Amino acid sequence: MTEIKFDREQVKQDTDAFVQRLTQGLAVLAQAGDVTIGSAPKDAVYEEDKLVLYRYRPAADVPAKNRVRTPLLICYALVNRPYMMDLQPDRSLIRGLLQRGVDVYLIDWGYPDGADRFLTIDDYVSGYLARCVDVVREASGQDRINLLGVCQGGTLSLCYAALHRETLRNLVTMVTPVDFQTPQNLLTKWTKHVDLDQLVATTGNVPGEMLNALFLGLQPFRLTSQKYVDLLDHIDDPKALENFLRMEKWIFDSPDQPGEMFRQFMQWFVKENRLVNDALDLNGRPVRLKDIRTPLLNIYATQDHLVPPSASTPLEQRVGSRDYSSYAFPGGHIGIYVSGAAQREVPTRIAQWLKERDGKR
Repeated sequence: MTEIKFDREQVKQDTDAFVQRLTQGLAVLAQAGDVTIGSAPKDAVYEEDKLVLYRYRPAADVPAKNRVRTPLLICYALVNRPYMMDLQPDRSLIRGLLQRGVDVYLIDWGYPDGADRFLTIDDYVSGYLARCVDVVREASGQDRINLLGVCQGGTLSLCYAALHRETLRNLVTMVTPVDFQTPQNLLTKWTKHVDLDQLVATTGNVPGEMLNALFLGLQPFRLTSQKYVDLLDHIDDPKALENFLRMEKWIFDSPDQPGEMFRQFMQWFVKENRLVNDALDLNGRPVRLKDIRTPLLNIYATQDHLVPPSASTPLEQRVGSRDYSSYAFPGGHIGIYVSGAAQREVPTRIAQWLKERDGKR
């Protein structure tokens, strides 16, 4: 057996250097304070219960000929906060869209409480989302608008488009699950063994901290220990540290989920896979993907561990849209919003696709 020898002096030097770097980093961390998130200027144009609908102020330096005339409404997921779309000035999908002439509205679902315990999926799709669409239509003077659904918000947007396609000009889905039972879907494997009725009966609204622990547990090393180890390489860099803290703030800012809405979503979409199998009804109305005939752009991330490509790509074969496009972004579920490549590619793809269809019925 080969004897392993240690250079004690080298080990001591490396340890001392590590401790010094960590001490300096902790000093920088202590001075960092709170971080600013979601800094793009916006105005609240509609409020209902916990929901706030924002309109972002257009970029002043975009020529009129380069603007998209039809406004875009973003429907984000309920499980995290929507400021991921505008994390900081140089990592902002919303700023990228504004700079390319898109008129952007965003739904902020807020923080549900006990009063929202019995809200249903239909309350969100044909209630809140439908009323936000009507507000944007009235404000813009257009009978049809563009809709961008993100993650779970994309699934809700598909339901809306199937039931209310007369109000939409174009539909964009982004990291949106459609088939929830592909072999790569880790969330489905977890849900398979959960008694959802008992869970909701016990908790009422499902605690955001519980879901956050679940999502982190899907890739425990990379999403917990590894990122803190990697931080040591940049901990004495104030800018890198601020970027890290913004991501941490978003990750752990997890609203509680309305109990009945969560139960229905997990039972009908995840466990029973009703959407992709044309077996979903909302308030007695059938939700069929083939009834979506709106031009559709489906964006997914090739390295997504939450919504794997296999969960998104079946959309092409299910919808009735003759005008269907897709874009496979080479990154992950978070990188598609905040990476440098995403800032260059994603808003450009969306804006160009919308411009090509602007004004068409």
